[in-house]
Amino acid sequence: MTHTVTVGLDGSSESLAATDWAADEAALRGATLRLVQVYQPVPVPYSAVVEADAESRAAHRICAEAAERASRRHPGLPTRTDVRQGRPHQELVEASGETDLLVLGSRGLGRLLGHLVGSVGLRTVPHTACPVVLVRSRQPDGGAGERGADDGAPGSADRPREILVGVDVDEPCAELLAFAFETAARHDAPLRAVHSWRMPLIYGADPYVLPPEVYTDVSDLATEHLRTMLRPWEEKFPGVRVTAQVVSGGPADHLVEDAGSAALVVVGRRVRRSPFGTHVGPVALAVLHHAHAPVAVVPHR
Repeated sequence: MTHTVTVGLDGSSESLAATDWAADEAALRGATLRLVQVYQPVPVPYSAVVEADAESRAAHRICAEAAERASRRHPGLPTRTDVRQGRPHQELVEASGETDLLVLGSRGLGRLLGHLVGSVGLRTVPHTACPVVLVRSRQPDGGAGERGADDGAPGSADRPREILVGVDVDEPCAELLAFAFETAARHDAPLRAVHSWRMPLIYGADPYVLPPEVYTDVSDLATEHLRTMLRPWEEKFPGVRVTAQVVSGGPADHLVEDAGSAALVVVGRRVRRSPFGTHVGPVALAVLHHAHAPVAVVPHR
């Protein structure tokens, strides 16, 4: 099977940043870059004044421009375009079953407004069959100039190199750790595995202040569990420099705070069959909305 990295396009500056990130990743993997643009037909009220094939022409133009951009960035990179008609999130979910990795642009609205993920991303991420990476431009105004689109993806000389992965020692996840270690090995990047713990609530409230040695004992135990979990992967990937970090408090807060100095933040998403709920855990959702770095969401059972 030909390995592919797929990027979803929409013509925005964020999708250009996603194209750059995906092109870098495809080149590093020796994979084909597939550029997917989904368009919807012109609504009936406007069909009388808008040409019937206007959306199709625009979609093909966006794909062609993205392919040219990727070729300039990585001459010789195999690319193919895929223009589809339908609902974007449904077509992207379908495309995720035909690729190794799906990359999407994430619209940055700034720290005050928060919430960096658009509606298409939120409706796509919970249902993808493969890992999905959300990338946004780091330009202050949200634009994707050459430097802005380049920041934050592993592989360039001037960006942070660390891969950050959030781990729950109580729920081992082979898919999550496999993705994190493989990514770190592929990029020759250090990997930091972060586990966050907090004292159990008592009747719905935080416990009273406990002696410092209690916190030390709990932290030491959690660190031992984390290192035990990571040991088989360190043996499998001996070239990866691994740091095990245990912190207290909310896991999302720590991951979001540290994301600013990370090349990639990796979080897990449990595959759920129920039609109800967000299908994305609270930690992954918070990181997606607020992390100022590319975020990889890895589905696992």
